[in-house]
Amino acid sequence: MLSALARTVVPVLGRLTVTSGAGGVAPGSVVAANHTSLVDPGLVLAALRGAGVEPVVLAAAGLWKVPVLGRCLTRKGHVPVHRGSGRAARALDLAADALAAGRVVVLYPEGRLPGRRDSADRAPEAFRTGLARLALATGAPVVPLGHAGARRITSGGGAKQLAGLFTAPLRRPALHVHLGEPVRLGGDVRTATAELRAAVHRAWRQAVEQLPQGAGGRQRGR
Repeated sequence: MLSALARTVVPVLGRLTVTSGAGGVAPGSVVAANHTSLVDPGLVLAALRGAGVEPVVLAAAGLWKVPVLGRCLTRKGHVPVHRGSGRAARALDLAADALAAGRVVVLYPEGRLPGRRDSADRAPEAFRTGLARLALATGAPVVPLGHAGARRITSGGGAKQLAGLFTAPLRRPALHVHLGEPVRLGGDVRTATAELRAAVHRAWRQAVEQLPQGAGGRQRGR
């Protein structure tokens, strides 16, 4: 339901385009996406649904407290992440179970939204180690996903984000998602984390370059 909703709503908010490298998203893969805005999960789900993928998403546990949404997330098998608690590691165990069952798992390796308020697209921030640990433990291929333009819909403080969301159907900013080629990891967690961040950075750069000049605001971290 969430994927179908994203596929319906995202085109109303902006002009979404998607590109992909060779390999696609095979069953039992992890999709690693950069995280920039409250609406970018919608871009990710819409792009994956267009590729015929209905993923399991690792998301902040607070979403499960939202009436109706929490029940829907549980029913569809999405995984709550209890950051900063003893239950945080449980999310990776549940993700490994989903991969073993042939599901595609979406994970945000930055672990949080950026604290800045501008609308520019910037390179992914430092990655946490959970993605690398999951991929190394399961042997699952990792598909790097980069997206750009979401911050033109929502960024900044609460009032600005609401204004951006309500005016987006009139402005229809350009949005782009790029699915990179799958990565298979070896070595230690530190090296794997660096390799994955570089792969997601390349996918993000591909997404930025697909936007019309100036459409993504000022871009940094080339």
